[in-house]
Amino acid sequence: MTNNNQTIVPHIWYDKEAVEAANFYASVFPESKVTSVTTIHDTPSGDCDQVSFEIWGQKFMAISAGPYFKLNPSVSFFVNFDPSRDKDAAQKIDEVWDKLSEGGQALMPLDKYPFSKRYGWIQDKYGVSWQLMLTNPEGEERPAIIPSFLFVGNQYGKAEEAMSLYLSVFGNSRQGTIARYPKGMEPDQEGTIMFSDFMLEKQWFTAMDSAHEHKFSFNEAISFMVKCDSQEEIDHYWEKLSAVPDAEQCGWLKDRFGVSWQIVPAEMDEMLGKGTPEQIARVTKAFLQMKKFDLAALHKAYKGE
Repeated sequence: MTNNNQTIVPHIWYDKEAVEAANFYASVFPESKVTSVTTIHDTPSGDCDQVSFEIWGQKFMAISAGPYFKLNPSVSFFVNFDPSRDKDAAQKIDEVWDKLSEGGQALMPLDKYPFSKRYGWIQDKYGVSWQLMLTNPEGEERPAIIPSFLFVGNQYGKAEEAMSLYLSVFGNSRQGTIARYPKGMEPDQEGTIMFSDFMLEKQWFTAMDSAHEHKFSFNEAISFMVKCDSQEEIDHYWEKLSAVPDAEQCGWLKDRFGVSWQIVPAEMDEMLGKGTPEQIARVTKAFLQMKKFDLAALHKAYKGE
């Protein structure tokens, strides 16, 4: 089941491996495929491959744009294997784990935990982190793939504040589960978020705080692309989310928690995917000079006005 109207698309930045990684994921996960590959020329990173792909109905984008950002587990992807939806779920979780393990590294081994009879957290050979879980099918159904935020270091304890911000900025949103750390779970403080999930634009996300020593934090390696239908929408997200003026470029912004978002016109895919080489070159040249995207100026560049 593909969500064609998916407004928020996780975007993964690779050095050179975007196409290879997308093909790998298409071979690892059920109902997954690479949907398009385009090359953007003459960017600050040279020629960049841009790949759109789907994993189990969830849309992703990836780009090969140089060794500037290192993927880390501050953003990972939950993968729910639900026996009520798929009778082979228990077998599938093991198969997917085995494939992701090739050249990868287990952060929490696939095993039985108090919260799940089968769960594991793994970083694949490209650096992307996945949390595989055999879900208990009671309660409200969740999609197969859910992006997950881990608030660590100087962002520790801010998961709840971040959720409140995101719920206020995005439409079609609501809070799901909230589980807090109890007493006696030091270094995690009582009341901080052990696990929570929330919906933005009809898409589920999860958030957790962790006070343990982690040598990573949010960065641009994984960002979230927000597809906008109008300049008003672009302006709305830009104004509500952007908190680091230095990080504003080419539609990218950083919020006050360090999470990167790309606020882009929904028709950008069309322009870059279906335009002539001249049109694509003009649009690319125009957007590389922008911070916040100017839809009218992009239209003019596309039409050659």
